[in-house]
Amino acid sequence: MEVLLNTLVSFVSIYSVLLIIRVLLTWFPQVNWYAQPFQALRDISDPYLNLFRSFIPPMGGWDLSPMVAIFALQLISGTLGSLTTSSF
Repeated sequence: MEVLLNTLVSFVSIYSVLLIIRVLLTWFPQVNWYAQPFQALRDISDPYLNLFRSFIPPMGGWDLSPMVAIFALQLISGTLGSLTTSSF
């Protein structure tokens, strides 16, 4: 069980980094999201981000959903991390 929880914590941490990279790349308008490796990053991150975009619309041209999505991942990571240390 500990191996599974540690794997999930690692996955959530890696996914958080990918989301941060995705957000940082949106600041560069010359990025072609239909070319590799950017398309792969978009395909990996957009389904999760779209969950938050459905109830947090862009305000004034700013998309705040990635901040909430990353915060949710950090909560999940912290919860899973505390489960690994407290239950074993």
